[in-house]
Amino acid sequence: MASKLLLLGLLINLLIVKDAQAVGVCYGRNGDGLPSERNVVGLYQRNGITRMRIYDPHQPTLEALRGTNIELMIGVPNDALQSLNDQNNANTWVRDNIQRYSNVRFRYIAVGNEVDPNNGNSRYVQFVLPAMRNIHTAIRNAGLGNQIKVSTATYTGLLGKSFPPSDGAFNDNVRGFIQPIIQFLAQNNLPMLANIYPYFSDPGSNLPYALFTAPGTVVRDNNNGLQYSNLFDAILDAHYAAQARLGGPNVEIVVSESGWPSSGTPVATVQNAGTYYRNLIAHVRGTNGTPLKRGRSIETYLFAMFDENRKPGNEEERHFGLFTPGQQPKYGQLSFN
Repeated sequence: MASKLLLLGLLINLLIVKDAQAVGVCYGRNGDGLPSERNVVGLYQRNGITRMRIYDPHQPTLEALRGTNIELMIGVPNDALQSLNDQNNANTWVRDNIQRYSNVRFRYIAVGNEVDPNNGNSRYVQFVLPAMRNIHTAIRNAGLGNQIKVSTATYTGLLGKSFPPSDGAFNDNVRGFIQPIIQFLAQNNLPMLANIYPYFSDPGSNLPYALFTAPGTVVRDNNNGLQYSNLFDAILDAHYAAQARLGGPNVEIVVSESGWPSSGTPVATVQNAGTYYRNLIAHVRGTNGTPLKRGRSIETYLFAMFDENRKPGNEEERHFGLFTPGQQPKYGQLSFN
């Protein structure tokens, strides 16, 4: 009996280890005095970070990643989307930026980032899905369809309603843009990429809820009885509910960005940022999932490796880094895998 229990325990542990996801980190380069690409890759390796997101096919970064164990999410910049509406151009893009680097471990291609009919990116709306289709076709024709998944990175700004989470829905004027994308992902068994930031959802109104430090239930969704103790899960489940309404109930969401700034507003402090990152890592690597999607880890990419002092926008936008340009950890040693 004891040996059977031991064997059962080992099997359970193996299943947990298999399900647990390594946490990735986005590598932004919009800052001064940053390390060389090879030194950045070394920093990933020394800290056990085995997944990276980059936002364009940056050749020095791709060269530095050759032969490493780091899995890569590579981005197609928004201003390149229109050119990829031509299949020949998409084939060339895949040849030059994917096939040329056969010893780089590509995981995802994010075709566009946070394209939104309601903001300055609206001019790219018509180009996203055709570019996704063409890149997907090029990847399949290259024999890489089982290895590399094609998607786009969306964000919470597209939701018209997110509370309670089960009422999550896209803005009315967004549906014509996002629904065909969701259906394309569903038909091809591809994930949605979503940038999830509790920081930008008025965290000052309930900071423990945003930082994963609430002692118990904060929100009860009366539609389904689900209980939420952190804002991250509530936002993510609102995205799932919104997708389900448009034909994507089984489209998995990969959290392609999440982070907390260390300066710029009263709640953007080093202490709060460190608390958020530590608790987020523990949460997404666990096997509890969200209240709506129980029993699974949540593939997540932290934003970002370094502060980006040249980034436009509000002051806090320049303070999301996990490491200093001198490669020192800002929040102590984080465990990424």
